Amino acid sequence: MQSLALIENWPVPTAAAAVVRADGTVVGTHGPTDRRFALASVTKPVAAYAALVAYEEGAIELDEPAGPEGSTVRHLLAHTSGLAFDEHRVTSAPGTRRLYSNAGFEVLGDHIAKATDIPFAEYLRQAVLEPLGMTATALEGEGSPAKDGVSTVDDLVRFAAEVQAPRLLDTRTVAAAMTVTYPGLKGVLPGYGHQNPNDWGLGFEIRDSKAPHWTGSSSSPRTFGHFGQAGTFLWIDPDAGAACVALTDRPFGPWAVEVWPPFTDAVLAELRG
Repeated sequence: MQSLALIENWPVPTAAAAVVRADGTVVGTHGPTDRRFALASVTKPVAAYAALVAYEEGAIELDEPAGPEGSTVRHLLAHTSGLAFDEHRVTSAPGTRRLYSNAGFEVLGDHIAKATDIPFAEYLRQAVLEPLGMTATALEGEGSPAKDGVSTVDDLVRFAAEVQAPRLLDTRTVAAAMTVTYPGLKGVLPGYGHQNPNDWGLGFEIRDSKAPHWTGSSSSPRTFGHFGQAGTFLWIDPDAGAACVALTDRPFGPWAVEVWPPFTDAVLAELRG
């Protein structure tokens, strides 16, 4: 795909990108797709997928208590537990605000580790990474399920293909993950300001009508995925029948706000063409 070559113009030392269709066909790649990059918050959807495996295995229930009083696994996955961004401190009642929370995902990881008697990094490996052949992906140093993942474009292409055509999970579970959970909640999308509503599914951010946004102006409202402060993103656009992964080694900032949307629009235009 010619559009992927646009990453050569990004003001980053290194970038790699790929597009994969719902049937698993890799439409195109550009850059060192086998290089390991820090994922930052792109770790979250992969960790969320492991949580959904734990749910389907019967180790946890989505509506069982987890986190602050009144919070559940579902609240933690949907950033509505009331926990602060990076502190294990309660700032609001569960289900009342969309408070994007690294702390919430860390509580979720601990909850799953206790329920399964397996450290979360190891559970993630057994439940998601190993079955999908994601051999270059890991939580660094048994780190945070919110932000300490490392991976390659090649591995995340495998993950994006799985989400589009699930083999590890029931399709209904994945459909729930990409459907708005607790609709109508306001909140801040990190890097993009206050959004009303600030819609999320279970571990995946949902584009809907958010503006500004890190995806393209031509991205469908059903687009879902995640971006990371490491200068990384993964989006899946069901209307386009494809997903795109881009990893870089420059932290997110104004450069990304400027170049990511036109890049996505170029990718979508080439897919449609």
